Amino acid sequence: MKNVFILSIISLLWMQAAPTFAQQSLLQSGPMLGYSEMREVVIWVQTNTNASVKAAYWRVDSSDAAVDTFYTNTVETKSPTAFTAHLLAHQVQPTNRYHYQVFINGVPLKFDYDLTFQSQPLWQYRFDPPPFKFALGSCAYINEERYDRKGKSYGGNYEVFTSIADKQPNMMLWMGDNIYLREPDWNTWTGILGRYTHTRSLPEMQRLLATAHNYATWDDHDFGPNDADRSFVHKDKTLKAFQLFWANPSYGVMGQKGITSQFKFHDVEFFVLDNRYFRSPNNRKTGERTILGKHQVEWLIDALSSSRAPFKMVMMGGQFLSSYDRFENYSTFPDERNYILKRLQEENIKGVIFLSGDRHQSELSQYVSATGWTCYDLTVSPLTAGVRSDAVPEDNRYRVEGTWARQRGFGIVEVTGKRKERQLSISLYDSNGDLIWNRKIDSAEFYGTSSKK
Repeated sequence: MKNVFILSIISLLWMQAAPTFAQQSLLQSGPMLGYSEMREVVIWVQTNTNASVKAAYWRVDSSDAAVDTFYTNTVETKSPTAFTAHLLAHQVQPTNRYHYQVFINGVPLKFDYDLTFQSQPLWQYRFDPPPFKFALGSCAYINEERYDRKGKSYGGNYEVFTSIADKQPNMMLWMGDNIYLREPDWNTWTGILGRYTHTRSLPEMQRLLATAHNYATWDDHDFGPNDADRSFVHKDKTLKAFQLFWANPSYGVMGQKGITSQFKFHDVEFFVLDNRYFRSPNNRKTGERTILGKHQVEWLIDALSSSRAPFKMVMMGGQFLSSYDRFENYSTFPDERNYILKRLQEENIKGVIFLSGDRHQSELSQYVSATGWTCYDLTVSPLTAGVRSDAVPEDNRYRVEGTWARQRGFGIVEVTGKRKERQLSISLYDSNGDLIWNRKIDSAEFYGTSSKK
């Protein structure tokens, strides 16, 4: 009789838990936090079959979560869009942190880490902008043996994603080559979605996706084949896939396609550039040689001129400042690179810091003109892809001494200080989260004793 009673209790518990287990099994990847604004936040989810998905959210400091709970829209995930869902939390208020919970087919999912997001603070004319920190990295190669080249695995050290999450950044910047399309992938919608799904499903990545707000640019390996340019016939497919799997605030400017965008996090402004969609072929001998294209360049100068941010972060897949004129550095397109530098100085645009990836090495570069105008380029690469084979640094005359590193890892940038006295602390870490180097940049370096506001 006792055994029958125990079996009955186990059976009851199983019946209660079964719906949760069943719906949890429908989760392919995520949740992932997308952009954060004062009155909107996006939550991204991917299932592995048709499902109904929504999210609930409530303020962390709420005294009655049952009363103060809001819900996103409900999305029916479908195969043609890789079962992805963009859930809009449109009832948030500025300067708050929220708990959130994901539902699949009406059943709440459970995770072994807290799910929270933040709305942007309404600090203007009220108080100094709060401190925050963001992580960044590029070149995330996730092995899949049946599609990989023979020989030693190219990807590894996946613990880097848990190390980033341990640092608790407010946001994560994915600096290009966030996936690596292979030969079987880039010519079909099926292959492109399959590569995104395989990469996004990595277990080590999930906590980072769920706890930091994620923004992305791309480079050749998420755009198409190696060194792909505007001639890639399936670039509209990879653009659509990028829009499905990331939740940036916008895609394209001035009526043009591509992934160009702009957003602000607290008082720092970020400009997301597209270095692939309009790029002329590397080997073309005639015609205008361009990476960004005229319209995107002029938009960038306009947007930077209008910005009042103390630091203006320009995100791009490849290195901008490095003087090493090989591979796909911007120095191989000297006319356009020099034009941008010239215009930045003519417009007296201060506080510009390029953020880049691609190179399978990390370094900080600084450009100082004859008149004292300065800008930086922080390159962080790779996250999990192979490191460059050269044991000797390239000849980059703008490199800040002691910042070259040839190993997997990630960057953390902390923004602190009062409104007109902001500082950056830039740190490079290895895959285990151990510090490699740290450098500090004060806004006074660009503006003198106080920042332009």
